[in-house]
Amino acid sequence: MPEAEVDPGDSADLAIQPPQDQLRVRAAWLYYVEGLTQADVAKRLGVNRIMITRLLATARSRGEVVIRIRSDIAPIIEIQQRLEAAFGLTQAIVAPFSDEGGDPTQAIAAAAGKYVSQLMTHRLTVGVGWGRTLQAMLAHVEGRALDDVRVVSLLGGIAMARRFNPAEFAWQFAELFEAEGYLIPAPAIVDSPATRHALLEHCGLDQVLQMAESCDLALFSCGGIEQMTTSYRVGHLAESDRRSLVEAGAIGDVLYNFIDRDGNLVDHPVNRRSMSLSLDGLSRIANKALIAGGHDKRTLIPAAIKAVSPRILVTDEVTAKFLLDG
Repeated sequence: MPEAEVDPGDSADLAIQPPQDQLRVRAAWLYYVEGLTQADVAKRLGVNRIMITRLLATARSRGEVVIRIRSDIAPIIEIQQRLEAAFGLTQAIVAPFSDEGGDPTQAIAAAAGKYVSQLMTHRLTVGVGWGRTLQAMLAHVEGRALDDVRVVSLLGGIAMARRFNPAEFAWQFAELFEAEGYLIPAPAIVDSPATRHALLEHCGLDQVLQMAESCDLALFSCGGIEQMTTSYRVGHLAESDRRSLVEAGAIGDVLYNFIDRDGNLVDHPVNRRSMSLSLDGLSRIANKALIAGGHDKRTLIPAAIKAVSPRILVTDEVTAKFLLDG
């Protein structure tokens, strides 16, 4: 519960304060400490309620009233504010999670689902990535019929996916809002740059990516490369490519754009075979939410922030503390 402290100053000083100062401090004491209503305070002090409102506002602005919040969530608010300052975010959302060795996916998914539910409105174009956390988020998103909403997948599909697929996620997200869905009907990574060029130029897929760049909102995650993350488990990216990417300095990917610790795209053939929105394209979307956390993404998240400058970060408490102090 909120707790207020009223500083009346030294008792001897109070006796010689101007009448208005005495009145202001007495009003603050009666309201914040004794718990009277503003109407009761006005009656007690013999003034009107409008004056009490002004006196209380002045007491707050002069630092004579200090509000402290005693709640388990207060430390989370502090962490969020520190993240915003440290990484230039418009908003940081931190899901309570205290298990150092645990998997924060569900905690992040719940927080992200609530946030995304609040963001969704009529006449939006939303670009979506994929991954375990985003998939888990669907269960926490409050679906409803919205007018003129488009959902655009920001990358191609995974032909061998066992549990998660970008196309499937985009369709499921679109269905929650009765929105139109736009997919990239090609693998997320094709066999050569020439194939990528042909698909973009001759099959109309460049139009989907152009639509993606004009999104009002982008929801995406990032994937670590050292751990065997989803795409590697299903064998979509060859182990030889994974090792080669590590040797080239890659620590993970954003929409299959593989980056180094500084957020730079690594010079590697895989990055020229990705059927996804580029880092530059993603950066041009004004409102972006990076939804990620966990042990294998602690060094990747700062790099992803450098790479595409998201406005919003949704993560867990353990990851957030590492980002700030690790």
